[in-house]
Amino acid sequence: MKQCVKKIWNIVSTVLVVLIVILAIALVGVRIIGIKTYAVVSGSMEPVYPTGSLLYVKSADAQDLKVGDAITFMLDEDTVATHRIIEILPDEEDESVIRFRTQGDANDTADGTPVHCKNIIGKPLFAIPYLGYFAHFVQNPPGLYLAIGFAVILVI
Repeated sequence: MKQCVKKIWNIVSTVLVVLIVILAIALVGVRIIGIKTYAVVSGSMEPVYPTGSLLYVKSADAQDLKVGDAITFMLDEDTVATHRIIEILPDEEDESVIRFRTQGDANDTADGTPVHCKNIIGKPLFAIPYLGYFAHFVQNPPGLYLAIGFAVILVI
């Protein structure tokens, strides 16, 4: 009986370690190849990027963007958004600078202020539904503490 329990524990712990490695790669490992991740916290881009998804974003040159592209950008110092380009505008003061009028797919109106080209983070590559909820949970207390505790217990 003792050997049976030990075998089951070994299988369960191996599966858990494999899952943790996969999650670590999905959440953090992609940064090594220049991909940033963002949790989708609003429904403005549904159904393409549902709330709770983890969005994978690759940097993009503003000159390569076109109407119809979805872009991820800094809305302000603390807020990142992903919306679709509906119009490309030259800057009123400096024509070498371009701005992008954006709108969420699920929104009825365009965003109020055009996005400056310096605020572009990149273009979304893909999203994994529900993984954003998990990423947000483990990046903030108490989820961070639970994740660290779980990892320590698993190592022991």
